[in-house]
Amino acid sequence: MTAASNKLSLIALVGMPGGGKSTVGRQLSRRLEMPFVDSDAVIEARIGTSIRQYFDEHGEAAFRDIEESVIDELTQRPSGVIATGGGVVLREANRAHLKNRCSVIYLRSSPEELYRRLRHDTQRPLLQVADPLGRLRDLHQQRHPLYESTADYVIETGRPSVPALVNMILMQLELAGISPPPQSSH
Repeated sequence: MTAASNKLSLIALVGMPGGGKSTVGRQLSRRLEMPFVDSDAVIEARIGTSIRQYFDEHGEAAFRDIEESVIDELTQRPSGVIATGGGVVLREANRAHLKNRCSVIYLRSSPEELYRRLRHDTQRPLLQVADPLGRLRDLHQQRHPLYESTADYVIETGRPSVPALVNMILMQLELAGISPPPQSSH
């Protein structure tokens, strides 16, 4: 299978922490009848601990090395939906693998929207700071241009429900001529 044809059957979701990549990815994969994988879950299985604990013990650079290896592997699969970690775009190699091997969808959320969703979350290492909203604003400012340059499509998460977001993604893919044929309903 060529890289171009693989890109048609491999969809990657990128965006800020808490942007809905895993939740939307699971439903999108069900609708498309494709396998789903969450890169953070693969990383946690590989390191044998939570990402937060790994971050605390080994630092961000060590985590990003493992993440880069996992993204390289996952983007070589024949098909599926991949939910990536929020910082995946920080490494040039990850951006290249995603852009060259996948149809990349950026689930764009504002820092304020993310803060509303994440303010009680204790599992995201980068948000365990005195001013999580300020941290989200800084992360957004740093990462937004990287998400945009990597993405083939941008979907505003705003207020739509998860099924509405999935429908918006399917519509974008269909308009681009890369969605699979509709599944029969019998």
